[in-house]
Amino acid sequence: MLAGGPAQAVDCRLALVLAIDVSSSVDEAEDRLQRSGLAAALISPDVQAAFFGADLPVALAVFEWSGRYNQSLLVDWQMVTGPETLQDIALAIQRSDRSEIEFPTAMGYALGYGAGLLRRGPTCLFRTLDMAGDGVNNEGFMPDTAYGAFPFEGVTVNGLVIATPDTSDGQDVIRFYQDQVLRGPGAFLEQAHSFEDYKDAMRRKLEREVSARTIGNLSAPAPDIPG
Repeated sequence: MLAGGPAQAVDCRLALVLAIDVSSSVDEAEDRLQRSGLAAALISPDVQAAFFGADLPVALAVFEWSGRYNQSLLVDWQMVTGPETLQDIALAIQRSDRSEIEFPTAMGYALGYGAGLLRRGPTCLFRTLDMAGDGVNNEGFMPDTAYGAFPFEGVTVNGLVIATPDTSDGQDVIRFYQDQVLRGPGAFLEQAHSFEDYKDAMRRKLEREVSARTIGNLSAPAPDIPG
């Protein structure tokens, strides 16, 4: 884990938490693809340009999640002040090993963990939790319960779905994220058709999330959700 120390009250435009799925539906090869894909996306030229396209920086934290009590912090809060910070975060993710291999998909608990992480994070203009996964909730309470029980005021929840839309299972996962996970003004869903597509989907999503022109717009557009 890359430790960032206690969060300080600093000026930043966005506090962004990235959550990756390590539930039992994700095999070892798929897990390596998502870790390497996230690492590569963070240091891609377009994403770096988005991170550094405004004066105020972005604060970033990353955790993995699966069962009710199975969340693990990969990167504690880091203020992304230059390309070297993104390089360090990408390297930490690339070198990380999954904490769990056999637990189900407890989305509500993962959302609660993310809300707590945001609560103790830096004070920023905006706060976003980004949930990535390949399945629907199958353990514990549902997302709507999490949104009522944890501190989500002022938090946008975006999604990255790993699902093939032309299968019934893929359609179920997409609908689950559309109907139950996305939350807040401008919330959107990005789609990877497979774990091999994870890097490009994550790059598109990060570029949109951290873009100064997007998060600087208080009148956010309606959610953009693939059909």
